[in-house]
Amino acid sequence: MTDAAAVRDAALRAKAFFESISPADVPRLGRIYTEDAYFRDPFNEVTGVSEIARIFGAMFEHLDDVRFTILETVADDGGAMLTWDMSYRVRKWRPHQSQVIHGATHLRFAPDGRIAYHRDYWDAANELYAKLPLIGPVMRWLRRKLA
Repeated sequence: MTDAAAVRDAALRAKAFFESISPADVPRLGRIYTEDAYFRDPFNEVTGVSEIARIFGAMFEHLDDVRFTILETVADDGGAMLTWDMSYRVRKWRPHQSQVIHGATHLRFAPDGRIAYHRDYWDAANELYAKLPLIGPVMRWLRRKLA
C-alpha cells in the first residue's frame, strides 16, 4: 500500500482494533491480518495469521485485563508506527497487581488495508524481566554494574 491517505486509514483501523482487542477477536484475526502476515516481537517470529492467532491466544490465556492504549500514531506511504502502553495482570503471578509495558509497533499494510507486517519493539529486560521475583534482582544488579 503506497497511498498516504489509505495508509493513514489502515493505521487508524489498526489503532481502533488494538485498543479494543479481546479474546473473542482471536478467531477473527484474518479480518485484520493477511493470510501470510509476518509478526515479530521480543519472543516470537512467525508468518501466517494462524501463528499470529496462536500468539494472541496465548497472551489472553496467561494474562487478564489486557489493554492497549495507543499513545501516538504516525503514518506515511511506507507504513505506520504506533507507540503504546500495554496494561495487564499475570494470572499466576501477583494476579491483583497491574503491570505496564511501553512499546512501539511498526506496521505495513497490504493493498486491501490488512496488516501484512507487524513488528513490536519493547525492552523485555526492563519492562518484563526486571519485574520478576528471581530474575529481577539479577537484572537490576547487572544494569548497575554495566552503567
